[in-house]
Amino acid sequence: MTGLIDARRTWELAEKRLAAETDPRRHAILTTLVAHMRAEHEGDLDALMATVSPHAVYHQWGASPVDRAPKSHAEVREFYRAVVENDCGRLAHHIDRLTVDQDTVVTEGLLRIAYPGRVLAGMGRSVPDVDAFYLYETQMAIVWGFDADALVLCEDSYSTGDGFADMRRLDPDEVPARKGV
Repeated sequence: MTGLIDARRTWELAEKRLAAETDPRRHAILTTLVAHMRAEHEGDLDALMATVSPHAVYHQWGASPVDRAPKSHAEVREFYRAVVENDCGRLAHHIDRLTVDQDTVVTEGLLRIAYPGRVLAGMGRSVPDVDAFYLYETQMAIVWGFDADALVLCEDSYSTGDGFADMRRLDPDEVPARKGV
């Protein structure tokens, strides 16, 4: 892991909270949350979808006035499939705060993603080198809802500004490995 984008920061606080949690329901949803975060990092689509409720509906709020988040289990699967296939999972949500109750977890912190230049070019963004990676950064809060089986029902994200606005090319040593910690 690089210091700039250290995936362990994504689940580190959740694992600490899980280790201390004695309430069975909160323990179950934190277990799912950690499994979800790790599977996303590993690019393991089947393990990731095993954490998602069949009734999942996601929302994204922030720089764009349009909510483009997936609105069904099938759309969530397609979203994560595209993340894995396009190598957009080199990310770290440096979570500074985590709150948990019986049905919800709220996480907040700086999200950093190493975006492949070819993906950015495909999105219509001008990049000098399509073979390089570029840094996306935004402050993000996520409201995670869980169903009765402790599966992710929603991942409603709220971000500040346009994380692409100040993107820069990452040096090769700043790009994290895709799998493994």
